Amino acid sequence: MAETDLDVMILSLDIVIYSLLGISVLSILRIVFGPTPEDKMIGLNLMAAQVLAILVLVAVKTGRTILLDVALVYAVLGFVGILAIARYFFQGGKQQ
Repeated sequence: MAETDLDVMILSLDIVIYSLLGISVLSILRIVFGPTPEDKMIGLNLMAAQVLAILVLVAVKTGRTILLDVALVYAVLGFVGILAIARYFFQGGKQQ
């Protein structure tokens, strides 16, 4: 690749990463000020997906493949966490 192509790719990744960081602020606002617990759960799920995307993009930009492993573990833990929260809401917060 030519030098300018590499610069354009790095600039594009930076723009996408910073855009996701900006959108993550909106997700945090949804988590904090959400009117219902379901809205807060959706905001939390959205935030997890954005962090996952940021991790993958940083891994591509820096060439560190260990971040892809971290992203995979983060995705699994985020999924399990959302399932636990959904189960809690489905049961109405009752103890078994």
